[in-house]
Amino acid sequence: MGEVVLMSDARIAAIPVRDCGEPLRDVRRGGVIAVDERKSDDEGAFAHLREGLLNRLMDAQDLLPRGVRLLFVEGYRPPSLQRFYFERYADELRAGHPEWSAEQVRAAASRYVSPPEIAPHSAGSAVDLTLVSDDGRELDLGTRVNASPEESDGACYTEAENIGQEARANRRLLAGVLSGAGLVNYPTEWWHWSYGDRYWAFVTGAGHAVYGPVDLDRGPVAAVAPSPSQGD
Repeated sequence: MGEVVLMSDARIAAIPVRDCGEPLRDVRRGGVIAVDERKSDDEGAFAHLREGLLNRLMDAQDLLPRGVRLLFVEGYRPPSLQRFYFERYADELRAGHPEWSAEQVRAAASRYVSPPEIAPHSAGSAVDLTLVSDDGRELDLGTRVNASPEESDGACYTEAENIGQEARANRRLLAGVLSGAGLVNYPTEWWHWSYGDRYWAFVTGAGHAVYGPVDLDRGPVAAVAPSPSQGD
């Protein structure tokens, strides 16, 4: 496994955002992409993505072999929910490792939940997804979607070696079609792919991100810079 650059890395936060103002679109409209309801919310925020990402997701689906489909699990995540997820996981790590510094906790937490000020989900530029057969059966990808590093013994890492051959083949298939459509993977989570965010800009060498934090109803919002106490 090569170097894993985490969302907490200072190089990610340093990438500027020039939001293009592209709207969020509801993935459920048209029924082209299969949508799982496990992350549903009252407003349907989970089922939204920036238009450009949704178009690329549909392109990726067209690259799949017959009998296999993408299963969308979660897209847009309001900043307040992202902060809740991050702080809850950080609290769990802090309780289990009281000797860790604030910087160590933040870095470890970012393996599984992006720091709120960086989060691609809050920009509508990230999607969590897996593969299913035409009859809706989820394919074996080694772990469940959203399995933590602790729960999965690191098998949630995209290039983890402690998974079976079938899961490895399915991860290659998923990676092939999504990267072919221009998305990039967060290597600690095989199911997490993004386009247009800061992490995408870092991986691809783009000079800036084209999507920043966005409000479901009112469009792009000003990004919040991390405070000095948050480390990187």
